[in-house]
Amino acid sequence: MSLMEIIEKRRSYRSLGPALIDENLVRALATAASLSASCFNNQPWRFVFAFDAAVLNRLRSAINKGNQWTQAASMIIAVASRRDLDCIVADREYDLFDTGMATAFLILRATELGLVAHPIAGFDEGKAKEILGIPADMRLITLVNVGRHSMPPNALLNEKQAVGEKVRPERLPLNEIMRMNHF
Repeated sequence: MSLMEIIEKRRSYRSLGPALIDENLVRALATAASLSASCFNNQPWRFVFAFDAAVLNRLRSAINKGNQWTQAASMIIAVASRRDLDCIVADREYDLFDTGMATAFLILRATELGLVAHPIAGFDEGKAKEILGIPADMRLITLVNVGRHSMPPNALLNEKQAVGEKVRPERLPLNEIMRMNHF
């Protein structure tokens, strides 16, 4: 599969089914993330791969009600960073940007391996950090939910979410997101 095919195949599906998670998969995803670019090669990203049943059950208690579909995830990856782990150039803080790029590499690798890797913002950061032992001074940026896409949509989805599984959400037209030579 070409890189463009992987990019086109990637979707933030919510209807998840079980996926086999083992250390080899975790290492494959972490390796992809580790190869991402970062300011002065600082690599400010930190990932916690939660796939133990007891840890997953505790972590699910930190997820907001609108994300109940995550209960079917076989693994949840916590993505964290800290401002001082990366460059700050003229008030531009690069840790979030660089960690986002590394997370995109991880998501694309998961897609290549036939998995769904869906990041969410709807969670209690403090509670999730406590459950996973993430230091208080780290910023928990997202939780990436991993599983296999399951169709028909599983019962954890609400009606709107179930409909969304069938058709890719429209993308903004290029003329709204790009400019050539000046804004």
